[in-house]
Amino acid sequence: MKEVLIRPFYRGVRGEIRAPRDKSLSHRGAMVGALSQGVTVIDGFSFCADCLSTLSGLESWGVEIIREEEKERITVKSEGLGKLREPEDVINAGNSGTTMRLLAGIATGIEGLTIFTGDESLRQRPMKRVIEPLRLTGAEVGGRKRDSFPPFFVRGRDRVKAFSYHLPVPSAQVKSALIFAALRGEGTSFIKEPLPSRDHTENLLRYLGVNIEKKGGVIEIEPPSSISASYLSLPGDLSSASFLIALATLLPQSHLLIRDVGINPTRAGFLACLREMGGNFEIIGEREEFGEWRGDIEVRFSHLRGIEIGRNLIPLVIDEIPIISVLAAQAEGTTVISGAEELRVKETDRLKAIAQGLRGLGVEIEERDDGLLIQGPAVFQGGKVNSYGDHRIAMSLVIAGIVGKKDLVVEDIDCIKISYPDFFSDLEKIGYGEWEIKER
Repeated sequence: MKEVLIRPFYRGVRGEIRAPRDKSLSHRGAMVGALSQGVTVIDGFSFCADCLSTLSGLESWGVEIIREEEKERITVKSEGLGKLREPEDVINAGNSGTTMRLLAGIATGIEGLTIFTGDESLRQRPMKRVIEPLRLTGAEVGGRKRDSFPPFFVRGRDRVKAFSYHLPVPSAQVKSALIFAALRGEGTSFIKEPLPSRDHTENLLRYLGVNIEKKGGVIEIEPPSSISASYLSLPGDLSSASFLIALATLLPQSHLLIRDVGINPTRAGFLACLREMGGNFEIIGEREEFGEWRGDIEVRFSHLRGIEIGRNLIPLVIDEIPIISVLAAQAEGTTVISGAEELRVKETDRLKAIAQGLRGLGVEIEERDDGLLIQGPAVFQGGKVNSYGDHRIAMSLVIAGIVGKKDLVVEDIDCIKISYPDFFSDLEKIGYGEWEIKER
């Protein structure tokens, strides 16, 4: 297990850097490629550990995938819908909940048995929320501890029943799993979501000609006879870029340009929060490809103020709450985050983990059942904090250490490769290299 020593930095980060590739779109792009007939080329693919788990899962079903990591490109060769075959072994999703839940949706339309497992962390994450609705397709689905946790199985069918389902809480993963299942339906399926969540799956499928519409919060999916392969160029990942944006916001004299960031409105809650806090940034060169908006983000040092983040915004900012908490700890006044109980069932209990980490740095922070109350501005102290094996907690605490006043050790940082393997090298590119990784 590795830990990193972070030394405070008193100069701003500056320069220009390309955003790390989008993890959510990489998962979904590869899956859509596997369901398309022909050759799909994806540029800008994220070769993080989670997305590699997705590629391995798709290969288990007989999909051919050519990896060109130095070019950030994959080529997916598939016979398309109805041609994927029963895997010969268990699909191991590693630490990736996205891999497990979305592939489960695809598995309902594959004749035969698919079994999913994952690492120790993933095997403790709730799966009943996807297992139960997938049974509406007529597939047999069941798991450990009364269908609550992995490992779980899907015994799929060549064609599944059309269905209608009302999501009890916003969940892009469950929604996407059901959309993928509906592609093999015997008729039109309907999914109602209570609040908007990230819509990458809908955008990709619509771009490829699938008849998928949203009316009054209800998504209608008409199963296609086939999907034609295409070319995709993916934007950068705003969730990963948020760490660089936060650093440039907090360090005086900073001026950073981050190229080609995905700014899909269902993912851009972080930018909305930062704007309300008084963040000084600008989006340049906005453009749209396959239904996804992207642009360059120019960031400067800012003085921040506390804000309230409520339940309606949480689905649009769910991955960024840890780094927003770091920003809030440096902001003038009180920040209140509520309606975020979903964070308790991520890679770790993120509300507890970020509260403990920031409290260890001297922040006045109150952990609530569904959120946090953070009083700023704080002077981050040094010492030692634990990431609990969660990549977003680890990177958030690293950023806190850089803007702090004393040396900080962040334990268990191997997890960063799950979403942002080039995190430390990217920090060096923008001027910060005062870190030292050690084996424990």
